[in-house]
Amino acid sequence: MNETASPSTSPTGHPAGPRPRRAGVELRSLVRGDIVSSIQAGWRDFKAAPLYGLFFGGIYALGGMAIVALFSWLKLPWIGYPLTMGFALIVPFVAAGTYEVSRRLERGEPLSWDAVFGAVWARSGKDLGWMALVTVFALIIWVDFAIFLFLMFYGLRVPGFVEFVTVVLTTQKGMLFLVVGNAVGAVVAMLVFSITVISFPLLADRDVDFVTAMVTSVRAVLANPVQMIAWAALIGLMIGFSILSGFVGLFVALPVLGHASWHLYRKLVV
Repeated sequence: MNETASPSTSPTGHPAGPRPRRAGVELRSLVRGDIVSSIQAGWRDFKAAPLYGLFFGGIYALGGMAIVALFSWLKLPWIGYPLTMGFALIVPFVAAGTYEVSRRLERGEPLSWDAVFGAVWARSGKDLGWMALVTVFALIIWVDFAIFLFLMFYGLRVPGFVEFVTVVLTTQKGMLFLVVGNAVGAVVAMLVFSITVISFPLLADRDVDFVTAMVTSVRAVLANPVQMIAWAALIGLMIGFSILSGFVGLFVALPVLGHASWHLYRKLVV
């Protein structure tokens, strides 16, 4: 008597229907030199497909320019500064296109605008979209902290740009405001970094839920604290210098960081 395959299995013995999501993700440990090699690989990917990188970097750069212009026009420079710096919190989502470009280059798949945008769009309607909401919420919290600290130090009086910079850099109260503000910002930034550094490329690569992606990202940071803090500091320095350049540097810095993030993810996740 011939046995027939169960309806729940394929003839090969594997479950039929949609592939179930994995409950966990296995991680590797980073070794000395992984950060540098990831940056080098990111630079190679940028040179291999510069138009894609310049496009995604340009979105971020022009967005930063628009923020500065808007709050300068509104005469609210004290909001423009933390919002501009906090804008870095959404870099992982803005760089999602670079992950797809690096993925295709790595696998030898053809590159096209339709393929890259199609992949990002398809994933943004799923858990990648939820992850984007998490980062936007973090940006809102960041700005709320900035407003609260400003009101705590200066009350409701809104100084002009020149007066604000002079007070911050030449008075004890201003220096304290600068130190406390940047310290609080650094804590928030590190928390957001911990839940996003691996989650975005993981969601771009695999069919996992965004909670699993965030947990995996935190696990990666806790398992490699020295290397991941160094990576966070490098991102902060590159974004900071790019902002000081009038955001022009972001045309290159963002895609290189995005490509490098993909390669660091590939080193971390089995």
